[in-house]
Amino acid sequence: MMHKQISNFWQTLRLDQMSRTQWESLCDGCGRCCLHKLEDEDTDEIYFTDVACRYLDEETCQCPHYDTRQSLVPDCLTIYPDWGDKFNWLPDTCAYRLLSEGKDLFDWHPLISGDSNSVHLAGISVRGRTFRDDEVQEQDIYKHVITWVN
Repeated sequence: MMHKQISNFWQTLRLDQMSRTQWESLCDGCGRCCLHKLEDEDTDEIYFTDVACRYLDEETCQCPHYDTRQSLVPDCLTIYPDWGDKFNWLPDTCAYRLLSEGKDLFDWHPLISGDSNSVHLAGISVRGRTFRDDEVQEQDIYKHVITWVN
């Protein structure tokens, strides 16, 4: 059963106007931001891999160390409203990127569907699709570039 949120704050507020709770609720729980990425230095194009952070809980697609993740993984992404061009480091399905580009959320987004599992049911999450970064040699990450993101 589909439930619409009463307050579609993401349609009326800019990213920099959102409360911390609203900001955090934009995360759909897909886990794609936890995938290692490669950047082509000549074109600035970003390539996603199927290699995920070792701390990602592959079942929930959440970080069990979210609040302390920067101490565990210093280059873990921390997303800010003023990211500008850096939003390209996020998948094109990400609410933060969509809203920064003036687009709306997808129907499967938990804020629209009312179901936190809808991201998994829609096949958007990384559940069951990744390798751990402590299982893949750094020099071999390029062999793990994927096309199912972006």
